[in-house]
Amino acid sequence: MNGGIELDPQTYEWCVRLFEHAQKLLKVDITFHHQRDQIVEGDVFLFNHFARAESFIPQYLIYRETGTLCRSVAAAELFKGNDRFARMLRDVGAVPNDHPELLKLLAVDILRGRKVVIFPEGGMVKDRQVVDGNGEYGVYSRSANARRKHHSGAARLATGLQIFKQAIARRLARGRMADLERWADELGLPSAEVLVANAARPVTIVPANITFHPLRVSDNFLRRGAELVLKELSPRAAEELVVEGNLFFKATDMDIRLGDPIRPAEIWSWWERALAAWLARDLPGLDAAFRREHLAGSWPRRLANRGLAASVASLRDRYMRDIYRAVTVNVSHLAARAVLEALEAGRGTLPLDTLCRVVYLALKSLQRDAEIHLHRGLGDPERYRRLLNGPPEDLREFLAAAADAGLITLTEGTLELREKLRHEHGFDAVRLENPLEVYANEIEPLPAVGAAVRAAWQALPAVRPADWARHAFDDEQRMLSHDRRQFSAAKHHELNAGETATADPAPFLFTPEAPRPLGVVLVHGFLATPAEVRPFGEKLAQAGYPVIGVRLKGHGTSPWDLRERSWRDWLASVAAGAEILRPFAERICVVGFSTGGALALAYAAEQPPGLAGVVSICPPLKFRNRNMRFVPLVHGANRFVAWVAQLEGVMPFRPAETEHPLINYQHMPVRGLYELTRMVGHLRKTLPAIRCPVSIVQSSGDPVVDPAGAEEVRAALTVADKALHWVEARRHGILYEDIGATHALVMEFLARRAAALSP
Repeated sequence: MNGGIELDPQTYEWCVRLFEHAQKLLKVDITFHHQRDQIVEGDVFLFNHFARAESFIPQYLIYRETGTLCRSVAAAELFKGNDRFARMLRDVGAVPNDHPELLKLLAVDILRGRKVVIFPEGGMVKDRQVVDGNGEYGVYSRSANARRKHHSGAARLATGLQIFKQAIARRLARGRMADLERWADELGLPSAEVLVANAARPVTIVPANITFHPLRVSDNFLRRGAELVLKELSPRAAEELVVEGNLFFKATDMDIRLGDPIRPAEIWSWWERALAAWLARDLPGLDAAFRREHLAGSWPRRLANRGLAASVASLRDRYMRDIYRAVTVNVSHLAARAVLEALEAGRGTLPLDTLCRVVYLALKSLQRDAEIHLHRGLGDPERYRRLLNGPPEDLREFLAAAADAGLITLTEGTLELREKLRHEHGFDAVRLENPLEVYANEIEPLPAVGAAVRAAWQALPAVRPADWARHAFDDEQRMLSHDRRQFSAAKHHELNAGETATADPAPFLFTPEAPRPLGVVLVHGFLATPAEVRPFGEKLAQAGYPVIGVRLKGHGTSPWDLRERSWRDWLASVAAGAEILRPFAERICVVGFSTGGALALAYAAEQPPGLAGVVSICPPLKFRNRNMRFVPLVHGANRFVAWVAQLEGVMPFRPAETEHPLINYQHMPVRGLYELTRMVGHLRKTLPAIRCPVSIVQSSGDPVVDPAGAEEVRAALTVADKALHWVEARRHGILYEDIGATHALVMEFLARRAAALSP
C-alpha cells in the first residue's frame, strides 16, 4: 500500500531534534503565523518555494505544533545516486515526485491522520515572477526554458480523495460494511469505524506563503569555503550559496503564513457536486479515484472526469492565488516598487527623503487594508516612523543590497538610478543582479500594494503639515495596540488579569472647526491613561482649543510594559504629542497632572519652540510615602537578583492604592517608581532653565505627593511669570474630579495665554 516508502518515526524525530539544535546556530528568525485549527484541520499544506533549505521547515513546524508526522513531495533526482541519502529522505517522509502511485500514497497518509506538504511551483522560483502580463499565474520551467502553469497535483489529490470519501459515505448509507472493512484493511487502518470517521472530515487544503526579508547579495563564507574546496563553482551554485547562505546565516526574518483553508466539497458548484457523486457511486477503491484507466473506462466516466478536470484547474488557480496573496509585505517591497515607479516616470535621481516619505505614505494606506499582511517592522510605529527622519535600518539594508548589485548609487542623500535597473537578467542570476525586481515581482499578485505606492507618489506634493500630524496621531493609536500585543504572552497573563482599568486608554486629538490660536497638550499621571485627562480635554475643545491627550509609554497596556520604560520614554511621548499638535495651533501650552505635571516642566526646561506656557498640577517632587526613599535600593536588589538567578527580582511589582481603579494600574513596577525618582532628580536640576510662564496647582491635603514640593518648584523657577494656586482638598486627583474649580483655574491661565496671541 505504501509503494515501498514508509516513514520512520524515530528518524523523523531525530531530524526534528537536530533542526532544533541547528536553529540556534542559524540567524534566521522564523515567525509562524497561524491559528491552531488551521493546522489541526488541514490535510494538504501548500507552500511557495524560494530557497532550498526552506523545504524541510514547514514539516518541522507542523510537527512542533501538533506532533503529527508529515509526508512531503521532493524532486526525483534527490533519490538517485546515493542510496543512503535516498533512504534517509524516505525515512523523514519524502517521496519522489515521479512515484507511479504518488497521489494514492499521499491519500493513504491523509486517511491515516498524517499531513502532506507540497510545493506546487515544482521548483524554486528565484525571480518571484508568478504573474504574466495578462494577470495569469505561471512560473518559469528550467527544463522547458519557458513559462508554464503551476502543477495541479495537489488539486487532483484533494479532488480524488474527496470523491473516495463520498464513496465511503455512500457505502455506509447502504449498509455495505464488508466493502468498508476491506477498504480499511487495504489502507492499513484498524477498523471500518476509523475509516468512516476519517471520511466524515472534508479534505482541507491550506495554502501558505514563505517570505524572506531582507535579501542580501554580498559575498559570504559559504561561497568562499565551497570555492576553496571545489576550486570552481558554476554560476548557479555560486548564486545559491550567496543568496541562501545570507538568508540563513545572516539576520533574516522568515515569515510563514497559513492562509484560509480551502475545502473542495464546500466550494464545488452544483454540477461539480453532481459529477463527484456520480463518480463515487461505483468507485471500486481509493486507487480508482486516481487511476487513468478507471476514469477513462467508459464514456460516462470520461465525460465526468473531463468536467472535473476543469474543476481541478480552477482549484489549482484558487490555491495559487491564495498562496501569493499571503505574502508578508515588508519595507523592501514598498521601496522597490517606489524606485521602479520613479524609473518608469523617467526619473534619473531620487532624493532619499522623498523615497522614505513615499514608502511611509504607502504604508499608511495599506494599514487600512485588512487583506494585506504587513511585516512586524511595518506594524511597529516606533520602527517605521523613523522613515520620516531618514532611512531606518531595514531600509538601509535594502539600499545597501541595491548598491552592491550596481542598481543605484547613493551620494549626499540622493539615489542615482542606474541603467542596470532596466536590464533583463537570467533566472539563475536575477536574485544577485537585481533584487529590486525580485521584491517587486513578489508583490505583483497584490494589486493594492502597487496602487498604494502609486497613490503615495501622486499625493506627496499635496500633503500638508496637518496631514502628517494626523498620520502621526494614527501611529500613536496603533502604538497602543502594538504595545498591548507585546505584553500579552503567557508570562504576563496572571498580572494582567488582576488589572481593573476599563476606561479607554487611547490618546485623543480634538481639532475644533473654529480653533483658538493656542493648543493644549494634556499629560496624565503615573499608572494612569489619557482617560484621566479626557473630560477636561473635551471641555477645552468645546471652548475652541485644539487639544491632544498623550499616552505616556508603558501606560494603558500592562504593568509589564511600564516596567520596561524609562522616564525619557515618557518625556518623548510628551514631545511627540506637542509635535502632532503644532500644525493646528500657533503656539501650545502643556498641562500635566502629577507625573504628567513634572513631565510638563521637564519638557519646558528643554525650551522647545512655540511653547506658550505650562500648568503643573500636583507635581511629585516630594512624596507622602517615606518608603519612596528606598525605591533605588529595591530596584538595585531586583537587578542583582535577576542577574544572578535569572528571576524577576525580589519585589518587581507592588500593589497600587489608587483613587481611580477604572483608569489606573493596580500594580506598580518598582522599576517605574525608580524612573519616577530619577525624573524628579533631573527636574530639580533643570527647573531654572524654564523660560515660559508657569502655573502650579496643588491640593492642600494631597495624600500622595507632599504639597511642599509645589513650593519647591515655585522657588526653583527663575521665570518672572509664575504662580502657585492652592486647592482646598484632601484628594490627589483634583483635575479628573475637578475639585475646588481646578478646571476653571487652568482655563483662566490658558485664556490669558491665548489672549496674548490674539492680534
